[in-house]
Amino acid sequence: MNEDTKVVASPEELDSGLVEVAAEVLSLLSDATRIRIVKALQGCELTVNELAKLVGKRPATVSQHLAKLRWAKAVQARHDGNRVFYTLVDEHLLALVNQALMQAEHVLSAAPSHHKEG
Repeated sequence: MNEDTKVVASPEELDSGLVEVAAEVLSLLSDATRIRIVKALQGCELTVNELAKLVGKRPATVSQHLAKLRWAKAVQARHDGNRVFYTLVDEHLLALVNQALMQAEHVLSAAPSHHKEG
């Protein structure tokens, strides 16, 4: 995964097309199954059946979600014989998911676990 460091500094610098795509990316993450899929793919590659077991959904459902993630260039597929393995393209979507999960902890608790020491 490549690490990017450039951050757009001000609203005036934002390209409207870029903002629209960013909104679509955030919308893509508005589904709990897709969040679970992204977390499951953290640091590994998995088949649809493996993902289905991990996220508790049918393989057909997981395939539909993977198609949306592929459209957004968030996951990529690697074919090995008759098996297809999926991986995250880069760290960006995972970082968004992790940040969203930490924000969710703030919503649910006055003392979120990611603030606790040790």
